[in-house]
Amino acid sequence: MFANVLPRILAVVAIVSAISTTPIFFIDVLTLNAKVAIAVAMVVFSLLLARFFLRDIREGLSALELGMLNLKDGEYATTLAYQNKDELGKLCELYNSTAQQLRAEKHWLYQRELLLDKVTQSSPEVLFLVNDTQQVIFSNIAARRFFSCPQSIDGELLAPLLEKAPQGAEVAIIARKEGLFTTAVDANEPQTWHMSTGSFSLNNQSHTLFIIKQMTRELSRQEVAVWKKVIRVISHELNNSLGPISSMLHSGKILSENIEEARLSRVFSTIDERIKHLSEFVQGYGKFAKLPEPKIQVNDWSMLLSKLQSQWQFIDLSAPGHKVHADSGQLEQLLINLLKNAHESGSKPEDISIILEQRISETYITVMDKGKGISDAVMANALIPFYSTKPSGSGLGLALCREITDAHHGQMGLYNRDEGGVAVKVVLPLY
Repeated sequence: MFANVLPRILAVVAIVSAISTTPIFFIDVLTLNAKVAIAVAMVVFSLLLARFFLRDIREGLSALELGMLNLKDGEYATTLAYQNKDELGKLCELYNSTAQQLRAEKHWLYQRELLLDKVTQSSPEVLFLVNDTQQVIFSNIAARRFFSCPQSIDGELLAPLLEKAPQGAEVAIIARKEGLFTTAVDANEPQTWHMSTGSFSLNNQSHTLFIIKQMTRELSRQEVAVWKKVIRVISHELNNSLGPISSMLHSGKILSENIEEARLSRVFSTIDERIKHLSEFVQGYGKFAKLPEPKIQVNDWSMLLSKLQSQWQFIDLSAPGHKVHADSGQLEQLLINLLKNAHESGSKPEDISIILEQRISETYITVMDKGKGISDAVMANALIPFYSTKPSGSGLGLALCREITDAHHGQMGLYNRDEGGVAVKVVLPLY
């Protein structure tokens, strides 16, 4: 940077000093050799003196050059040691304050980018950014799972990735149509997604951001909420009618005591039996509609299963000493419903088993049988309220199990076993 400046200054000093020595050659007393020697000595002295005075300038310019190279490389941690009280010293001081400010801003931007990356990578929503050449330049972990890629998809073209996407997603992404779309994964229950897009210019290049959100669970939750409201209304109306009917039935029995009519007694008995059945029916639905907030506590798994084994026959495959964090009453009800379904599946009692596995942050409870299994159509509707394949079934057993699981912020799934029968897996978080 300053390689040509200082030599020019020294050259000017040498020329000026050489010119200033010309009067010496007009002195007759001195010999020519003496005149040349004096002139050379004066030029050398001037150069040495100029070099001495330019020393601080050289140091200051060297420091500024080093600092500018550091800025060019994006390094803001280095400060200049030149502290003379001159113009270069002021420039170096200004550089140090500027570098300090840039270092603070860089640190702030780094922390902000780190936080943004943490948020986007932890987000359950599928996020990926595509440029105008249909190349993915940013994606999160959810996008990697959505496209079934074990590694990052950054830098990949969108077209090959769509071939790995769930069936039904390719058309929605290519059309870039915002709203709901449905995908099918390995013939399981269809999944509903919501896609939103945004376009903007980055580095003079058009980019499109895709945000895809899983809506299946949310829609199921809303569907269950609607069913609960319907159940509450129906239960209220039935209870309002059952009370007066029961009272009138009791009065009718009293009035008919003096009438010896066997048929009338059978009529009253049948009406009373149906009223009791209808009351139990309404109470069962009310239990589903008014599930209380779970009170999480630590439950001894062995003690809980010992209590259940007095009612149901099954094999416990769990390791001893496990604890489960859940509402004890709701967890017991969930297991009773699953064991009841297992016994009604046509499986032998000795082929019904329960296993509990605990991992870092989750508890896995699996109830297995070796019954007839269930078809894909039944599998897709098994968790929907009121859906039942049993003639006398209410369709609330598995729906109540899913409601209990959701209340514990867990997950529930069903699948047919390769060796026959059905396995129901419940995943509960460790609080």
